[in-house]
Amino acid sequence: MNEGATLLYRASKHDCDPCPMKPRCCPNGPSRKVPRSIYEGARDLAWDIAKTEAYVVSRRQRKKVEMLFAHLKRILRLDRLRLRGPAGARDKFLLAATAQNLRKLANLIPMVQPEPAS
Repeated sequence: MNEGATLLYRASKHDCDPCPMKPRCCPNGPSRKVPRSIYEGARDLAWDIAKTEAYVVSRRQRKKVEMLFAHLKRILRLDRLRLRGPAGARDKFLLAATAQNLRKLANLIPMVQPEPAS
């Protein structure tokens, strides 16, 4: 159960006996045992960071990038690289990113409305 990732904090009987919460806290034992993850500090730090405004901004920006990668994988079929080596992967990725940028650029150019014939 422990597997080295949990520390078991044990309060002393001397600390628990005078406590008014003892009947509710540890009714079946002489003292309290609290399991604590060894990663509790890192988890608390992550929760604190997640509450900041900079994290909210970063998350919004990350979402935009992740959506682009999802588009590359789903729509432009970049889910599997069939070219060999890092150079082949780089070339295929550059081509897919160029295609993606051209699609975005095409959406930025205003459509010219044809003049109605009189």
